Amino acid sequence: MSTLKNKSSHHVYDVVIVGGGTAGIAAAASLLKRHPKLEIAVVEPSANHYYQPGWTLVGAGLMPYEQTHRPMIQVLPDDVIWYQQRVRTIAPRRRWIALGSGQQLQYRVLIIAMGLTLNWKGIEGLEETLGSNGVSSNYMPELSPYTWQNIQALTTGRALFTQPLETIKCAGAPQKTMYLACDHWRKTGVLSNIDIHFHNSRASLFGIDAFVPVLSRYLERYGISHHSQEELVAVDGTHRQAFFRYQGDQGLREYEARFDMLHVVPPQCAPALISDCGLADSGGWLDVDPGTLQHTYFPTIFGIGDVCGTGNAKTAAAVRAQMPVVTDNVLAVLRGAMPKQKYDGYGACPLTVEHGRVVLAEFDYSGELQPSLPQWLVGSTEPSRLAWWIKTQLMPRYYWNGLLKGRKRLL
Repeated sequence: MSTLKNKSSHHVYDVVIVGGGTAGIAAAASLLKRHPKLEIAVVEPSANHYYQPGWTLVGAGLMPYEQTHRPMIQVLPDDVIWYQQRVRTIAPRRRWIALGSGQQLQYRVLIIAMGLTLNWKGIEGLEETLGSNGVSSNYMPELSPYTWQNIQALTTGRALFTQPLETIKCAGAPQKTMYLACDHWRKTGVLSNIDIHFHNSRASLFGIDAFVPVLSRYLERYGISHHSQEELVAVDGTHRQAFFRYQGDQGLREYEARFDMLHVVPPQCAPALISDCGLADSGGWLDVDPGTLQHTYFPTIFGIGDVCGTGNAKTAAAVRAQMPVVTDNVLAVLRGAMPKQKYDGYGACPLTVEHGRVVLAEFDYSGELQPSLPQWLVGSTEPSRLAWWIKTQLMPRYYWNGLLKGRKRLL
């Protein structure tokens, strides 16, 4: 098992990884598979590790919440050194990081896998009402069971689902939650009694045009009113009121909408530490080359996962594609060579449009479709039962026993 060991202040790790989420653990495991003698430290304050793709399924009553998390000590690779602390600062020119305790860790290569920050305070009144008054969010794992409670309890009234303008992890998740709720209401015979609204801060229903037609059909099938370019700015849970802002003919305007159920996706951003330490691009994200994932200015720093300022979808599937690229390039730098492997921006979003069917959206930086299975087997832009099996059965097993073990192949 991974343990916390005391090292002298002069000890230099081969690799220090900041972040023990999907990206950080996958990178550590992949490095050790290729080079077992590497000295690797992982810095992660959380005691538990979460299977985040499962939260949507929990929120639809399809997976027990207990199956989405395990103790961190059980999923970290053997032989890594775990520091259960936060990072206070990063000194890229001196090649060390400072922990919350004040201890410094020196490195030959640093991998930043911090993920992103959920800005719950970005919506006025949201924190005060989350988990009550019909207000929930699958982006807070312990609230995903409450989402399912709300879905089951609602037999008549108004349900609102929101998506912020900012870059978010799994951009399809707001719609997945909505479609699974609607399919439950359809099957229980109450769909016609519920007024459903999708308040989308973006102009388009989905970032890849090829998938808009099929999603539009499901909006029509479930009777969902789509409000584009409307941003949730405040919530009054006690009075069941949500406040939205939009660009009108005479500037920004606001209006309020009553709800019986509200599923919120919070604004999201890069961790402040990235900007504070001079590692950010103009948007605040980790400034890395989109191909090699090496930092633009500091060649001994690499990024992986949601923290990176790259144009790919922020999903576990992206981490799966980034993992071997980062691993190869880190090992190259440790040898004194130039990184050569390139990431093409592959990302995947299994869109759960109904119980038993998933649209498996796979694409790269350019928006070109990148199906990993033949189209005759899994229609690349149409819902599929096989894709549902991949999402609900194969992926959880692969996540715990494959991705977190440093393996890229699904099958």
